[in-house]
Amino acid sequence: MQKIILKNKLYHLWEHSSITYFSPTIFSTIAMVVLFIFSNATFAQNHTVTNPYVEKANELRYSNYGSAVYYYKKSIEYNTERKDTVNVIANLRDMSDLFAHRLDYGKAYDGYWKALFLAVASKDDYSKAIIYQALGWLFSFYDRDVEALRYYENSLNLTKNNKKLDDVKKLALLEQDYFSILNLYRVKGDYKKARKYLDSCQITSKKLNSKTPNYFISTETAFMNAVDKKYEVAIAGLQESNTYFEKKDPSYLIIVNYLIGEVYRMKGDLPNSITYYEKSFAFSNKYKSHENYVIMVHEALAATYAKIGNFQKAYNHSNLALKINANVFGKGSKNSQHLFEINDKYRVQKQKEREILNKQRIEQLESEEKVWLLKSVLFSIILISLLSFGFLFVKNMRRKHKDEKLAIAEKQEMELQKGKEILELKNKELTTSALQLIEKDEFIERLKLNLTDNKENVDVRTINKMLKTIQGSPSSNWKEFEARFTAVNQSFYTNLKDKYPDLGQTDLKICALIKLNFSSKDMASLLGISFESVHTSRYRLRKKFKLERNDNLNEFISTF
Repeated sequence: MQKIILKNKLYHLWEHSSITYFSPTIFSTIAMVVLFIFSNATFAQNHTVTNPYVEKANELRYSNYGSAVYYYKKSIEYNTERKDTVNVIANLRDMSDLFAHRLDYGKAYDGYWKALFLAVASKDDYSKAIIYQALGWLFSFYDRDVEALRYYENSLNLTKNNKKLDDVKKLALLEQDYFSILNLYRVKGDYKKARKYLDSCQITSKKLNSKTPNYFISTETAFMNAVDKKYEVAIAGLQESNTYFEKKDPSYLIIVNYLIGEVYRMKGDLPNSITYYEKSFAFSNKYKSHENYVIMVHEALAATYAKIGNFQKAYNHSNLALKINANVFGKGSKNSQHLFEINDKYRVQKQKEREILNKQRIEQLESEEKVWLLKSVLFSIILISLLSFGFLFVKNMRRKHKDEKLAIAEKQEMELQKGKEILELKNKELTTSALQLIEKDEFIERLKLNLTDNKENVDVRTINKMLKTIQGSPSSNWKEFEARFTAVNQSFYTNLKDKYPDLGQTDLKICALIKLNFSSKDMASLLGISFESVHTSRYRLRKKFKLERNDNLNEFISTF
């Protein structure tokens, strides 16, 4: 009996683990699953949305049990019509939670299984994880610790491996999973493992970085201090929780006052222990919530009164605890019937679903086998056609690109050749013009010599004056030539100076004449220097260009 008291003590934490669901008939649940699978509803909703029905149900859940159930069912109908899977599951959770608080675990089981079917059908892993937690709590009430831990672990693994959940939701679920396992081990008296999961709760709670402490975890922490015989610390922590829940959730005072009574009992202060047990009992009657604690309070009061020698009260409380326990967990209770069904219900439903899917699959395979060959042939034809088209397309594109490249190359070659021809023509014209200047000067020199030889018959002074007017100086001849040369060979001097910056003006003049293939004699005439000076300049150029003996100076300069 004491073990049942400790088991039921866990239930108060269940409500605050975000577990709230519903409970129509199994037929209606299957119908809803099929409806949501084949509808166009969106299953990936992120947030539950309230409505007037659920608001009214939440308002009445602690004061008018029947009316609260009625409004939850109306909300289920409303959300079903709207094909709102997430909120149907939320209503299922609320309904099942209410049933469980009124010790109607049979209906609570039904609601959670139906919620689980919907969560699986809609691939709602978040709701699945929460329902696994709820089933773990229900199994623990029946002392089925192995199954309870299995469901807690299912929820924990589902949460850890879920990549779609945001960090806040994932941490909140993990906190609830650790909290559930913590309570199971605490009730079993395995405080070593209980502390381990309490640490996990505290670490996860810190990661959530909430401004308000989690007083559910604080309550457990305070109680574990009492286990360590730190009674004053434990009582102070529980009183702090008591103050918090007076404002935020008065129904939870049933649990907090019960735990304070337990700490005083462990401390040996039995009068204060009885006072807080009675307070817990009074809150239970007031809020009609956590009614599983009625059994625990009766048992605790029976044991405490027996210790102080008040056996009549001890007997009365013990007898009441036995009657309530028999009604809830006895062989004839509906809860016990669900105990025997719980292991098979989900498996049977999943088996039926698998059989239907297998039958459909066989029919599909039979029809698919008939068209598979045709599909394969069509696919092969399409694939071959695509490959052929692709090959021809690529081949044509390559040929087209090749032709375009050849055309561009030929055009560039023609333009280059044309440019060379134009340059050669202009250089020839320039050479011709320079040679004419040289011939003019030579003619004038010969004329001077003839006049000198026959000066008795000619007015030499008058003739010389006339010759000076038509004869140009070497300097003016070169300037005229250089201007025309630069206009034709615009980059010649620039390229030479960039590569050989130490070239002088005479060197540049010689280079220009060499590029036009002038002879040394013509160079001397145009520049007004001696034949030997031209050879000397050519020799110096070879040294500056660092040409070998076999290198041709004319060919080298023509590259600029």
